[in-house]
Amino acid sequence: MTDVARLPDELGLIVKSRREALGLSKKELAERSGKVREVIYRLEAGEDITVSSLFSVLRALGLAVRVERAGMPTMAEVRARFDRDEDDAP
Repeated sequence: MTDVARLPDELGLIVKSRREALGLSKKELAERSGKVREVIYRLEAGEDITVSSLFSVLRALGLAVRVERAGMPTMAEVRARFDRDEDDAP
């Protein structure tokens, strides 16, 4: 798994995908990570959570954070991001 997240909602999608791949409900992941279910909802929605909560959830999923120089997003990345937002509009 080599997913890269530059934005909170991208990280949320990675977390959700991994949780589902492991066959875990949000409640089960919350229990495994020692957090309340609200943390999982917020993380998967790309909302703010504490760094300690993030690390607890990632550890429960068998994931880790790697910090590296990001640079500027490519035009293709920017276009894909905006296309995704338009697809989500009501």
